[in-house]
Amino acid sequence: MSHHFVECKDIYYSYPDGKKAINGINFRINHGESVGIVGANGAGKSTLLNLLFGIVSPMKGSINIGDIPMTKKTLPIIRQRMGLVFQDVDNQLFMPSVYDDVAFGARNYKFDEDEVKRRVLKALETVGCLHLKDKPPYRLSGGEKRSVAIATVLSMEPDILVMDEPTAELDPKSRRNLMKLLKELNHTRIITTHDMDMVWETCERTIIIKDGTIIADGLTKEILCNKELLESSCLEMPLCIQD
Repeated sequence: MSHHFVECKDIYYSYPDGKKAINGINFRINHGESVGIVGANGAGKSTLLNLLFGIVSPMKGSINIGDIPMTKKTLPIIRQRMGLVFQDVDNQLFMPSVYDDVAFGARNYKFDEDEVKRRVLKALETVGCLHLKDKPPYRLSGGEKRSVAIATVLSMEPDILVMDEPTAELDPKSRRNLMKLLKELNHTRIITTHDMDMVWETCERTIIIKDGTIIADGLTKEILCNKELLESSCLEMPLCIQD
């Protein structure tokens, strides 16, 4: 499936004040992979997400989503293929009901209401929140909000699912439920996070970013067992494998 991969080639980006944020990043994430992108605060993870979604443009290099190079003209197509779940899900839920929030994207793309309904019910069923469809989002728990936010993205039927700190502020039960859901999804998944245990459980591959560059890219079970590598990146081994 040629359109399901994400490829960054020699990407550079600096902030307006001249500070380098991304400094020569190269990677390719293929169809069906689940990849954790980890790094300390300020490593460049959030800037990389902004580049992947065209919120900012690289100063050098190229980004391809499958056979489509990222340009201002291709962004609408790319944003149909890639779905982003924000760290702060309250930014994603703003309609009077859960149903309307999940329907928002499909309605915005002018699908007829029967197709909108099909997508909404399918997405809510996938995340186990069909029973919440008539509730106002402000009455949901943190875990329910996170699941509904994922449904808002799934309703657009993207090929690639990108999540920024998905377990942030979740209680232990909600976190376990989210991890179970992530393992059940068949999408290509890119997850930026500080939650090393979640990466261990849900991502086969891990990329470590430090000072805007990739310092490690490989099998999660190998990278997250490398204590020296993690400590050099201001990271810790997952609690589940610590002595």
